[in-house]
Amino acid sequence: MSKRRPHAPEFKVKVAVEALKGEETVSDLASRFCVHPTMIDQ
Repeated sequence: MSKRRPHAPEFKVKVAVEALKGEETVSDLASRFCVHPTMIDQ
């Protein structure tokens, strides 16, 4: 089981902006940014 990684605020904003654009699915974004899809939904 992997350990949790802290993400920089800049990274979180980048992921959030991409999610709000709605051009890709949450699953696509999660694989591109190497995070779990639930983290993007939150």
